[in-house]
Amino acid sequence: MKLTVNAPAKINLFLDIVGRLDNGYHSLFMVMQSVGVEDVITLEKADKKGIFLSCTEKSLPCNEKNIAYKAASAFFERAGIDPSVKIAIEKHIPFAAGLAGGSADGAAVLVGLNELYKTDFSQYELCEIGLRVGSDIPFCIVGGTCLSQSTGGVLSPLKPLDDCFIVLAKPNAGVSTAEAYKAADSTYIYHPDCIRMLDACERGDFGEICRYSANVFEQVVEVVDRIEYKRIMRKHGASLCQMSGSGPTVFGLFESRESAENCAAELKAICPEVFVTVPVRHGAKIFGSK
Repeated sequence: MKLTVNAPAKINLFLDIVGRLDNGYHSLFMVMQSVGVEDVITLEKADKKGIFLSCTEKSLPCNEKNIAYKAASAFFERAGIDPSVKIAIEKHIPFAAGLAGGSADGAAVLVGLNELYKTDFSQYELCEIGLRVGSDIPFCIVGGTCLSQSTGGVLSPLKPLDDCFIVLAKPNAGVSTAEAYKAADSTYIYHPDCIRMLDACERGDFGEICRYSANVFEQVVEVVDRIEYKRIMRKHGASLCQMSGSGPTVFGLFESRESAENCAAELKAICPEVFVTVPVRHGAKIFGSK
């Protein structure tokens, strides 16, 4: 049997660093949203032992350094099964972009292997396995609109974000997540109002969500042309424009498709990767088998 799994990207409507744990990891308070830019993961059992990974993006490793490979390895260890699978990744999510492209692939691998091997792990158990590999994997399994706390393992569903259109603008420059956290640790951070943001999400108030959205990494991470991207987004009527994750992607929320597409057309003159998409209400999702 061959399975195909969609792996949606994510944006952060809210991101605050609320503390540093004894183990060195950071405790976060995030409102996360799945979006319709998706990688496509195909899985099938191999005729010999091993994890055999391929990817359309040639600059990404296809070995144990790849999150999808790590997720597969963690799955087989938890299931007590000898690894024997072929995994093919068709990349559409920009990598090193703050959009959880690698974590989305890892989530899709876990969901797909659970079906392929009929292991009947619950969603909670898949999230437990995923959290060992990457902090965003549990959300990428669950998807939709969620509050994510601690190191990513505490998830609470929120009302779905109103129908809207999302413009993603990803510059060439990358951002080191480790360096972003290091900068945050050494700088005074202004903490945004998580209580009002959570209340706005609970009520499903799109305007208030946009008002109280924030990302503390914008205080410490410099992204080339971020100010210009935001200026163009606001010019075209964005209700919110903000960086996702530790960057460098900037996103804008628009109430009309026409405004979003006009914004994207202008951004393409100065930004190498621009997408127009929508919120989605699912995480990694099996959509085909044969």
